[in-house]
Amino acid sequence: MKVLLIKDVKSLGKSGEIKEVKDGYGQNFLIAKGFAKLATPEVVEAYKSEQAKIQKEEQEEIARLEAEKKILESNVIIIEKPSAPIGIQGSIGNGDVANVIKERYNIKIDKKNIHLDKAIKSTGVHEVDIKLGHGIHASIKVEVVGV
Repeated sequence: MKVLLIKDVKSLGKSGEIKEVKDGYGQNFLIAKGFAKLATPEVVEAYKSEQAKIQKEEQEEIARLEAEKKILESNVIIIEKPSAPIGIQGSIGNGDVANVIKERYNIKIDKKNIHLDKAIKSTGVHEVDIKLGHGIHASIKVEVVGV
């Protein structure tokens, strides 16, 4: 019996491969546990079209992330905080940077993906690294201005 693997099976193969297996192994284990489907022409065609759709969506998302990266890297993000005798009152964390990006550029970034070595506690320009996804990083400049 021929089966189309939906998930990776350690001793058999990777997802998307068509394998010839014994009837009992295919019916009672692979298909029953959801690791494979019977490899009919309709199932194979549906799987290929689904994979093409997923790949197209991923390419569109990567293009969107690259555009966001250009927007973020070409601008300086200005954050205003009350002045103190030395530096600013309080500090600026990754959540503050994420909120400013959201309200100014309408780009939603999870604060967990913004990397600060430590909270910003002084005025001036600071480099901040942001993980956008799919291995794309943006290095942005955050300027802190005392008010």
